[in-house]
Amino acid sequence: MPLHFVVEDAGVASAQPGGTVTLTGAEAKHAAVVRRVRPGEEVTVGDGRGAWLTGEVESVQPAEVVVRITARADAPTAAPRLVLVQALAKGDRDELAVQAATELGVDEIVPWQSARSVSRWDAKAEKGRARWETIAREAGKQAHRAWLPEVSALATTNDLIRRAAASRVLVLEPTATRRLTELSLDGHDTRDLVLVVGPEGGFAAEELERLAQAGATLVRLGETVLRTSTAGPAAISVVSAMLGRW
Repeated sequence: MPLHFVVEDAGVASAQPGGTVTLTGAEAKHAAVVRRVRPGEEVTVGDGRGAWLTGEVESVQPAEVVVRITARADAPTAAPRLVLVQALAKGDRDELAVQAATELGVDEIVPWQSARSVSRWDAKAEKGRARWETIAREAGKQAHRAWLPEVSALATTNDLIRRAAASRVLVLEPTATRRLTELSLDGHDTRDLVLVVGPEGGFAAEELERLAQAGATLVRLGETVLRTSTAGPAAISVVSAMLGRW
């Protein structure tokens, strides 16, 4: 499979067969120095927003790699969009969830400061969001995704309550009486499908109550309790099969 690179600029968005796109900065260095691409090698280039270009490497320099475009395709946006609300977790467990969810096709990732989150971003919220964005970008490139997931700003429980008004929200709660697979998911319902994952200590009772009152549905995955790094990716896999995407 050809190597895939992401260049988020207008040149890729408007590029057509016969023209060229240029990799610069860190992407050029990765292509030239790390992956050691050579002239004549086939690669794919995207902008992370649906553009998908196939081309041949024309020239290689450490700071600049030029690709001659041979074909173009444009991937449509997903409907419904799959959104992962991931509670902040200690260590790298939340980051593992971001990586796996991106590989599995999530469309948006929302970091959530839950009541029982051991990890607290506090004054470093933007730095944390940028870190998750980098992880998602690299995972999306590895998975050859035409659309990279959006990583939203740090959310509060109040933010989730407001989102529930316009989305279908599923809270992954191990004690829920209803299984995720018992739901009927209509692929024609274009509302965002939001999966909410709690931290290591689980949801606070007040959080579950408020989310349920806002219209969220509490569901469980099987009979076991999954780690916070596993629950979201597992649910994305199940939902993707239910929607016929897999």
